[in-house]
Amino acid sequence: MAKGMRDIKREIKSKQNMKQITKAMEMVAASKLRRAQEASTKARPYSDKLKEVVASIAAGTKGVKHPMLETRPVQKTGYLVITSDRGLAGGYNANVLRKVTQTIREKHKSNDEYVLFVIGRKGRDYFRRRNMPIIDEIIGLSDSPTFADIKSIAYNAVKMFSEGKYDELYICYNQFVNAITQIPTETRLLPLQEVSGNGPVTSYEYEPSPEGVLEVLLPKYAETLIYSAVLDGKASEQGARMTAMGSATKNANKMINQLTLTYNRARQAAITQEISEIVAGANAQA
Repeated sequence: MAKGMRDIKREIKSKQNMKQITKAMEMVAASKLRRAQEASTKARPYSDKLKEVVASIAAGTKGVKHPMLETRPVQKTGYLVITSDRGLAGGYNANVLRKVTQTIREKHKSNDEYVLFVIGRKGRDYFRRRNMPIIDEIIGLSDSPTFADIKSIAYNAVKMFSEGKYDELYICYNQFVNAITQIPTETRLLPLQEVSGNGPVTSYEYEPSPEGVLEVLLPKYAETLIYSAVLDGKASEQGARMTAMGSATKNANKMINQLTLTYNRARQAAITQEISEIVAGANAQA
């Protein structure tokens, strides 16, 4: 019984140490979530203004043509998948990877029909293990990424579509709703369709021409949408991690309480047994 009590006490100590770790990780994730939400909010005005200017050109220029606006027969598809570098974030990575895998299985019969751009070590490793065609990747992003951090992969994804390397580009990520809810989302990024603003269209004068300005702005607009999705993904990652670590802390508390109750019962049983033995010994001497 004494050995059993020692084991229980050691297990309680182990769970208490784990609880301290998960609680600390929950607090760190909560702090990073706030910063990620602020970064996403600050990036929104630039994206909205760029969309307004593109919508103004598209509305005011009849018959405008650009590879990024033209729909063509789909022979090959590109997927830009946003995951995290680290785990311990609940179903954050598993949900989006499951959705992408399901889509690829339903739409494509061979690896020659699609290509992958991957942000995050978890996604990179997942696709590598399955020998799926990754043509560009970024790992080691900070928790507060800048546009410069993802510019290369965003530029390559947009450029390869413009060059006709594939005929459509989807972006797959976790859309942030709140700390508890993140929705695996798959959105067609290219070709751009229905670029229109929510409010009245402002009239601009363009030099050298609206078409020339559109040639520069459309790739930047698509790259900005990718960056916005990355920021949304980072907020989702921290929200998922905060929720997962909060659940782990609660589970640790439950286990500690159960083990403490078991320990107290075992201790009481040991004391009762000792008293019984003492009484029995005294009666035997009498």
